[in-house]
Amino acid sequence: MSTDFQKLLFHISEALVTDELAALKFLSLEHIPMGKLEAIQEPKAFFKALQEKGMIEVGNLSFLKELLYRISRIDLLAAHLGSSREEMARELQIPGRAKVSAYRELLYRIAEDLAPDDVKKVKFLLKDRMPKNKLQDDASMLQVLLEMERNEIIKEDDLSVLKDILKGFRADVKKKIDTYEENKKENDSKENLRKTSSICAQSVSVHPAGQGAEGETPHLPVESYKMKNNPHGYCVILNNHIFKNPYDVREGTLEDEKAVKRVFEWLQFKTVVHRNLEAKQMYAELKEYSKKDHSNMDCFVCFIFSHGEKAKIKGTDHELVNIKDLLSCFSASNCRSLADKPKLFFIQACQGSVGHPAVTVKDDFSGHLETDAIPLTTIPDQADILVGMATMEDYECYRSPETGSIYIQCLCKKMELLCPLRKDLITILTEVNKEVAARLLNGWKQMPEIRSTLRKQLIFQIPQSQSTGK
Repeated sequence: MSTDFQKLLFHISEALVTDELAALKFLSLEHIPMGKLEAIQEPKAFFKALQEKGMIEVGNLSFLKELLYRISRIDLLAAHLGSSREEMARELQIPGRAKVSAYRELLYRIAEDLAPDDVKKVKFLLKDRMPKNKLQDDASMLQVLLEMERNEIIKEDDLSVLKDILKGFRADVKKKIDTYEENKKENDSKENLRKTSSICAQSVSVHPAGQGAEGETPHLPVESYKMKNNPHGYCVILNNHIFKNPYDVREGTLEDEKAVKRVFEWLQFKTVVHRNLEAKQMYAELKEYSKKDHSNMDCFVCFIFSHGEKAKIKGTDHELVNIKDLLSCFSASNCRSLADKPKLFFIQACQGSVGHPAVTVKDDFSGHLETDAIPLTTIPDQADILVGMATMEDYECYRSPETGSIYIQCLCKKMELLCPLRKDLITILTEVNKEVAARLLNGWKQMPEIRSTLRKQLIFQIPQSQSTGK
């Protein structure tokens, strides 16, 4: 590393004060993790972190110039980096040159614009939304904004709470947010149009006019949930096998448990089994999981195998628990560390006592089958939840005492087959629907159902050393 380069960084760091370091750290949040930035207490360590990320290096000081320009240290910009306010303003107008996002720049400008009395008002209006110790008198506006982000009160695409707070006493600052939102909407529209045009152009170049790939139409890329941790999350299996009434024993359910455990351990989930729970115990177990810290996990999965009645699941004591109550444990407000992460629930259960009439006559399943008399509930009105049901409302589903349930066994088989091909969960469940619906079972049909408020694709990651869970 050049000695002159290190001297340059040293001289700049010596000229920066504590508040300016806080501003630089805030503006760099999209490039350096929050945890690492919080540990940095002086400018030299900050510049070292930027070097480690490749954000500044000999011959490339554009990000350092941008940061000094953003915090209005034009003196350092001119004396050490040979640039000026006007030159940087022109440079950052070039598309793709700015490394500080418009969102982060906006929050920083808001913090700069607010007077101490304004900051006090913001803290007062946030007292019911944030911990009291995060709103102390010495907390700066930048620190308040960071805590608002941590608590998901503000996001890049949702600044409504901040706008509502500011409109009462700083309408001028609130207007800056309005302008940002208008510009973002316009830029997003342009980006979508550009992507559509690019995809269409690629389609035309591969398939001459009128000759698409078997009639396919191009699709815009779909964002996927992050699946980067190991384990990715808990896979909890509530498996009621033995009931107080011996006639209610659910033979074959242990085969379902084995299949799910095999597949989700292969998919790097921490799989936990709870057998033969009473109704209150079922709710208590899931409540405990909702209280856990899922910050270092990507997802939560729960399988429920039991008898029941409409909108309720039966415990081994024959008492009932509402499915809605089980799901609500994992709402964003009740389980903050799983907010914006997928929560998946798979329920092997009847939803009534009616059998689907068979349209086809070919019998592709033989052997004795049983039913699980349990219904579906509607999912809570929250995002990122998927409920996979063995059958539609008012209808039965089937379980073999020897090999397990038709739905769960088919689901596990399809996941083992399609996850290595990077198929998303909805595609896999649609394949399950197709296969289960094609079978004739005791003269009746079974039609699984998917209810989803997932906002992104969910693609399970396969360990690189493996390609199959078998």
